[in-house]
Amino acid sequence: MIFKDKTVIITGGSKGVGAATARMFAVAGANLMLVARNKRNLESMAQELRDKTRVEIFVMDVSDREACVDVFKKSEFEFGRIDILINNAGFHKRGPVESVDAADLARMIDVNLRAPIMLSRIALPYLRDAGGGAIINVGSLAGRTYVPQSAAYSASKNGLRAFTYSLYEELRGSGIKLAVVSPGPVSTGFILADIDRTSDITFSQPMSTPEEVAQVILDLCGNNRRERSMPPISGAITTVMYLMPWLGRFLLPVFERRGASVKRRLKAQAKANDNEQGGGPLTGGD
Repeated sequence: MIFKDKTVIITGGSKGVGAATARMFAVAGANLMLVARNKRNLESMAQELRDKTRVEIFVMDVSDREACVDVFKKSEFEFGRIDILINNAGFHKRGPVESVDAADLARMIDVNLRAPIMLSRIALPYLRDAGGGAIINVGSLAGRTYVPQSAAYSASKNGLRAFTYSLYEELRGSGIKLAVVSPGPVSTGFILADIDRTSDITFSQPMSTPEEVAQVILDLCGNNRRERSMPPISGAITTVMYLMPWLGRFLLPVFERRGASVKRRLKAQAKANDNEQGGGPLTGGD
C-alpha cells in the first residue's frame, strides 16, 4: 500500500510501538492523528514529526465512547479522509486474579478489547467513504496461549484476535483489510518498567524492538496476511501449546526457568546502566 497522503489514526501513539509506527508512517508521507492520554508526550511526538508530514493530536482515553466518536470527526475535518486505524493502546495490571483490583481487571478488558471493537465499528463508514483501507490490531502472544499472572490480559488479547478474524470475514471483498500482529515481549517500558511483576515466561521468548513491530504493522496494511506472530518461532510455540495443552503444561517450567534467567540478566544490565548514569528508573514503553 502507498501511504502518501493517507490518513492514519494511531492509539497509544506517543510512546513505544505507537511512536515507532508513527515515525514509519511519517517517513512514508501519511497524515497522522496521534491518540494518547498524555498531552505532553503527544505534543513532543508531533513536534518531532511535523517536519516530515502533517500531524494532529487528540488527548483521550480510548475507553471513552464519546471521545472515540470525536477523534474520527476531528480526523476527517483536519485531513478530509481516514484510511487506516491502528489499535495499539494497551493496559496491563499484572498479578494473580485474586490480588488484582476489580477496577483494573475491568480496565484491561475496556482498553484492550472493548475499545478496539468500538473504534473499529466507528471507523468502518469512514474507511468505506475512502474507498477501502485497513484496521490493524496490536495483539500479543499472550492472546494465543495462557500466561500466569496475566489471565485478564490474555483473555483481552485472545478476544481481540478472535474479533479480528471474525470481522475479517465480515468485510471480505469490501476493500477493508483486517489484521492482527501478535508480538511476544517488546523492548519498551510496557514490560521493562514493570520487570519485577512481569511473568518469567514472558522473558523466555526473544524480544522484539518497537521498530520491528512497527514494520510488521505497515506490512500488514498492504499484504494478504491476517496475522503475524513475532518472532515466528514463538508463534509456533504458542500454537503447539494451544493445540496440545498437556505439552504446554510440561514445557511451562522449562520456559519459566529460561525466562527467569533472562530477567536476572536484564535487571543486572539495568542496575549497571543506572550506576553509570547516576541513578534513575528504567523507562520507556507504550
